[in-house]
Amino acid sequence: MSMLEELKGLGVNVEEGLKRLGGNEPFYERMLGKFTEMIKDSSIQPDFDSTDYAEMIEKAHALKGAAGNLSISPLYEAYTEIVDLLRGGKPEQAKEVLVKTIPVQEKIVDCIEQHM
Repeated sequence: MSMLEELKGLGVNVEEGLKRLGGNEPFYERMLGKFTEMIKDSSIQPDFDSTDYAEMIEKAHALKGAAGNLSISPLYEAYTEIVDLLRGGKPEQAKEVLVKTIPVQEKIVDCIEQHM
């Protein structure tokens, strides 16, 4: 099975992502590879206990934007919720969403890395 077919099975809207990038499949695949690098560089851990969430909001917002641009819908939706919860002063709820998101994120990243 191709990477794009596997990603569809994980909830990624591949058609929309390709459309956003002019239908250029090789470019889309390269951008997916860049996304995995971004995840590793900007990962958010669920054990945060700070009272200053500015850096975490910034990272989550960046991941939200990248996931949205590539139509990685499950991560876009999760990081949107995480950002909103952190901005709303609800870090415990944000942690809960993040804990549920990490396994999905790992599956998506693993899929991309296996095909790169």
